[in-house]
Amino acid sequence: MRRSRVVALLAAGGFAVAGCSAPGPAEVTFYADGHTISSTPVLKCDYSQKLEKPCQAVGAPETLKVRAGKPVQISVPGEVADAPWQIVFEYVTPQGEFKQSEPIPFTSLDRYAYTVTPPTPADRISAVDVQKFTAVLNTGTGESGLLPSDVWGLQLEG
Repeated sequence: MRRSRVVALLAAGGFAVAGCSAPGPAEVTFYADGHTISSTPVLKCDYSQKLEKPCQAVGAPETLKVRAGKPVQISVPGEVADAPWQIVFEYVTPQGEFKQSEPIPFTSLDRYAYTVTPPTPADRISAVDVQKFTAVLNTGTGESGLLPSDVWGLQLEG
């Protein structure tokens, strides 16, 4: 009887292990004007091979509604926070002009969240990109630099 319990526990443990799979793509969470949405990358880049186009679209930006003057809160997983990353956003002025922000970089490797605030209470944020970077070595020149490896996108409607 004791042996059958051990076999049953081992079998149950085997099913639990078999049910585990590799994690999916990292998700970035956006919160705006009372609504939350999680997004997987919309662009992935692979610089390990000499490809003419190392970046490929892998999805479409998520969409949320936001009123003028309202911020957008962004929460990133450890996979992003543990790498250099940045935020770029676009906003619309009351006159209907679209303007882009300067990049907001994070390199301290411990930043998991950021709140994007429109420049004035009359402006409305219209798009936000979260860009994770990776170090890339140019084998031809021996120089290295940071290039985007994953990009998450959010479109905002008024």
